[in-house]
Amino acid sequence: MAADIVGYSRLIESNEAATLATIKALRAEVIDPLLAEHKGRVVKLMGDGALVEFHSVVDAVACAVAVQNGVAAHQAKSPPERRIVFRVGINLGDVVVEGEDLLGDGVNIAARLEQLCPAGGVLISGTAYDHMKGKLGLPLDFTGEQQVKNISEPVRTYSVRMDGAQRNWKLRSRRFRQWLPMAAAALIVLGLAGAGAWWLLPSEPAVAKTSIAVLPFDNIGGDEPTRRLADGITEDIITDLAQFPDFHVIARNSTAVYAGTPIDVRQVGKDLNVRYVLEGSVQRQGDDIRVTAQLIDAASGAHIWSERWDRAAADVFAVQTEIVQQAVNRLGGSGVIMEAEHRAAQRKRPESLSAYEKYLLGRDRILTPTKERVDEAIGLFKQALDEDPTLARAWVDLAWAYDQSTGYGADFATVHPLSVAAARRAVELDPMDAGAHSALGNMIALDGHFSRAKAEFDTALRLNPGSADILAQYAGWASTFGEPERGAELADQAIRMNPNYPPAMSGWFYFAYFMAGRYEDALRILDKQPVENRTMFGWVVRAASYAGLGEEEKAKAAAKEALEHYPDLTAEGFANEPGFNDTERMKLVETMRDAGFPACAAAEKLAGKAKAFRLPECSASAAP
Repeated sequence: MAADIVGYSRLIESNEAATLATIKALRAEVIDPLLAEHKGRVVKLMGDGALVEFHSVVDAVACAVAVQNGVAAHQAKSPPERRIVFRVGINLGDVVVEGEDLLGDGVNIAARLEQLCPAGGVLISGTAYDHMKGKLGLPLDFTGEQQVKNISEPVRTYSVRMDGAQRNWKLRSRRFRQWLPMAAAALIVLGLAGAGAWWLLPSEPAVAKTSIAVLPFDNIGGDEPTRRLADGITEDIITDLAQFPDFHVIARNSTAVYAGTPIDVRQVGKDLNVRYVLEGSVQRQGDDIRVTAQLIDAASGAHIWSERWDRAAADVFAVQTEIVQQAVNRLGGSGVIMEAEHRAAQRKRPESLSAYEKYLLGRDRILTPTKERVDEAIGLFKQALDEDPTLARAWVDLAWAYDQSTGYGADFATVHPLSVAAARRAVELDPMDAGAHSALGNMIALDGHFSRAKAEFDTALRLNPGSADILAQYAGWASTFGEPERGAELADQAIRMNPNYPPAMSGWFYFAYFMAGRYEDALRILDKQPVENRTMFGWVVRAASYAGLGEEEKAKAAAKEALEHYPDLTAEGFANEPGFNDTERMKLVETMRDAGFPACAAAEKLAGKAKAFRLPECSASAAP
């Protein structure tokens, strides 16, 4: 355990004797007894830091949660400015034993996770999670893959939700201890932000100098139209910055969690592993608008640049462009950057603020879809386009809304041509809009025009190489384009840029991993997705992934669950869903049959499909 006290230098400077006395009391009354109970071996103890080895992941996690709860209870009556809080990182991995000391990547990853962990929390690596999953009554949230210093591969991370996390951990930790191999050391690092005194920790987070997070712009005034306008400004700035290949721009889903809450920019930098943070606000009065923006160094908290714009509300789009240009100028320029800046400037801006606001209202509806909200969004996008037929982004989202409506009962044959037409219109109006090319690629791929679809996705990625949304969509189609390994790599990249991706994006990821043969990663994505949001596609890939892993019992159980939701589901029928190539169809059919799905589709299910994919043993019965 490495304990590093939040604001340790400040506490020592304020009252050294009291701080040291509190640390001593915590060790004697909370930490040491829990270490003994969970059989943790203290490897190293130095001042306010320690490294502890466990031979059981369950013991390590249970001990970490107990320490956090015990310290919180111990410190509950202390004044907030004197309170001691921990951050916890846990990793399971190989170590090098040197006398009584432990060295190697197993130790280093634990230390890096401690740095990424929020104060008061517990962050565990994917290897630790895989070994303790289901063995403790703790709610865990997937927090993305993190690139950490001196470790070549990204590290999967999971955060323990601390509220209610203490239930039954003592009983479970003893019950499952004997199940875990004694040869693997589970390392737990308990740390508190600030001191940096431990020899394993670097002096500052390992982040790229051109990594940036755009926080949700504050809504000064509180009304809903201004909130939507602030959200639109935030998203447009992210889109423009993502066009610069030298920048690593965090996606909006992963910054949205900071909306409306007081934040410490330095903590945001650590949470999202970025060097710079852009934040701002929007205030509207009648036909006038005030926008502020600040670019901040997340390592030091120092302001690099700030500015305020008092303009007519209709000029808000020019303000967005200026914010991006100012930020880019402060972060440095190159030939590549100047080319991206030129592309961003060419991106078509809305001509009507009223139309743009209707577009934002429609977009608000499809972000949390139901049948009613999708229908309402389609109506709002049409209203926006009645006012401004040249608003390319409204055509893009209209295409997606039509496509989304098929999941709520709309007839694909009727609605799909409308999706294609809307996406084509968006590309015609704004050839520099990467989202328009991505939407068109998706729609025409559903018609089997794979080479043309790939060309649209390639254009989208060239125009906006840093868009997590485009990377995710491309990942889902890459195997259809004959590049399954690239699909998995794009999925990895998209998740790194958007660790808090929305559940609706899961399908791109688990299919990309499934087709690349990374079945465990496909199941990890599916396990994170709420069951109530799982589509037929998700149920099939879950069972097929277990079959791919050779886990026959789990595969058959998953297939049984899928058939409870979709009784008419067959391998042949599913393979005839639009958008698969022949290689994908064969892989799906083979793994679905191994999982126990019925093979042959009823004849009426394939009626009208001129090029229906049929299994030899089913062809006679399946013929229309």
